[in-house]
Amino acid sequence: MAQATAPPRPLSRSRDGDARPVPRRRSQALSAHVFLAPWLIGMIALTLGPMLVSLYLSFTDYGLFTSPRWVGLANYRYMLEDDRFIASIGATLKFVLIGAPLKLAAALAVALLLNRASRGVGLYRAAFYAPSLLGASVSVALVWRSLFATDGLTDRSLSVLGINVGGFTDNPDYALYPLITLTVWQFGAPMVIFLAGLKQIPKELYEAASLDGAKRMRIFFSITLPMLSPVLFFNLVMEIIHSFQSFTSAFVISGGSGGPSDSTLLYSLYLYEQAFTNFHMGYASAMAWVLLAVVGLVTYFVFRTSRKWVYYAQEEAS
Repeated sequence: MAQATAPPRPLSRSRDGDARPVPRRRSQALSAHVFLAPWLIGMIALTLGPMLVSLYLSFTDYGLFTSPRWVGLANYRYMLEDDRFIASIGATLKFVLIGAPLKLAAALAVALLLNRASRGVGLYRAAFYAPSLLGASVSVALVWRSLFATDGLTDRSLSVLGINVGGFTDNPDYALYPLITLTVWQFGAPMVIFLAGLKQIPKELYEAASLDGAKRMRIFFSITLPMLSPVLFFNLVMEIIHSFQSFTSAFVISGGSGGPSDSTLLYSLYLYEQAFTNFHMGYASAMAWVLLAVVGLVTYFVFRTSRKWVYYAQEEAS
């Protein structure tokens, strides 16, 4: 008895007359568009659309409650004459250049300590990661402000040692350092990424180096750091972008005014002030696009220089 066979797929003829199965691309494409529709709508309505509107507003004089008036490059030219804009650039660069490296250094140092197998290491990992879960919240910034304010815990502790600062948050020479210490304290996220990278380093490399008599520092700079360089590169890019966007801690600790002599006037804080305090939405939009350009250039520079210090084992092997 002959076995039943499945019916043949319908055939269609191409323009050259060859017979071939009819593709089901139309139904598959429809399903793909249905699943992608929420993301596409969100991207257009919540990201791409507002960005294009912001780009247009950056060339206008717009006060939020008035109609936009085209002024061309006037907003961008005014930045060169705005003393507070220049001050915000200086404070932001200082914050990024000091805060990001210190945060990564602290994260790497703790990751190296926690990479060893010991009793209770999971508890220590959770404890060090906990500050990152709090994020840049208002409550944490308020606590930090009280710690570094005049007659705060930090000020009183230093007074016992004979160091009279007079309050960090009220001193223009030291007001930025509470912001830096706060961002360094929240090193949990890059620490976890460093831990994952350390777990991927082959133990045979360390065993061979130990047999050759290499010391700890030599092993760190010759094995650990090169093998960890892709992870370090990722953390560096992410921390630079995050540092340029820092806002909540600066707003709360400085009381929303930029601190004494604008010493804590970060770029994002001044952008917020221009937009929602002074209602200079056109000028704020121009500042936002300048920030985007600067972050893009810095990220591009890091990518370009990464070819000289980031080590990829697969590329070397090939």
